[in-house]
Amino acid sequence: MKFYSLLILLILSYSMVAQDTIMPLWPKNNIPNHIASDEKEVHEYKDILYISKVQMPTIEVYLPTERNAVGSAMVIFPGGGYRILAYDWEGSDIAKFLNGKGIAAIVVKYRLPSDVSQKEKYNVPLIDAQRAIRLVRSKAEDFHIDPNKIGIIGFSAGGHLASTLGTHFNEEVYDRIDDTDDLSARPDFMVLGYPVITFGEKAHAGSRMFLLGENPTQEMIDHFSNEKQVTEDTPPTLLFHATDDGSVPVENSLLFYQALKNHGVSAAMHIYPKGGHGFSLALKDKHLRGWTERMFEWIESLE
Repeated sequence: MKFYSLLILLILSYSMVAQDTIMPLWPKNNIPNHIASDEKEVHEYKDILYISKVQMPTIEVYLPTERNAVGSAMVIFPGGGYRILAYDWEGSDIAKFLNGKGIAAIVVKYRLPSDVSQKEKYNVPLIDAQRAIRLVRSKAEDFHIDPNKIGIIGFSAGGHLASTLGTHFNEEVYDRIDDTDDLSARPDFMVLGYPVITFGEKAHAGSRMFLLGENPTQEMIDHFSNEKQVTEDTPPTLLFHATDDGSVPVENSLLFYQALKNHGVSAAMHIYPKGGHGFSLALKDKHLRGWTERMFEWIESLE
């Protein structure tokens, strides 16, 4: 009898931990810019888990063991052209890798722009991004992290969202909901992997269209061309990109790096001759996979 009681207790304990792993970004029935609709979230697996039409944004929390934890955290924004999220490839796989270095990792399942279920769809990803970093900061004690060592990492269009957060963190894009929203949305540092940065000449046309629509105004293009939004308060940034990227031109990273340099923001950049687009951890490429070690060295140099 004692054995079964212990077994039930262990199962219940595991369930509680598992349920705590994924947390909603927003209180129930209080999601900014949301419109009730028949639109439903879609999960499709084709070697990569693709998520689209996100309705209930969440964070998925991956924590290292307390003995290995170094006290820092990274909030992860997967890419997918603002149409889908490459959720494991540029999200949970990255989180598990970061845990191996003692870094707490939080994957954001953010809403993708929708004409059906959202108002002002161009602001919705930023709304979720601001809330995500504020929520993580509010849980610093629970996650055993320093609230002043919370960075972000984004890939491709997730890199655009990360750089938008890094340059628009003070922008009031939603009304305060609770005490969490009193916290700063400024990342302490940024890592941008083959990021979409500009919506100008070197834009990734798909990301621009899905976020801003078919015929955006020049004002909107400039507002979300993040090389034009850098200030001296933009967080220290590391960029990495492949020269032969056929989807997001390498000039996106070059433009952002130059803007950071012009404003006196600490910046580093690694440009690889080959790698294409969307290489994630690049574990099968002995040269390209070095970006992860360069990142860990750079993060340590910030301390």
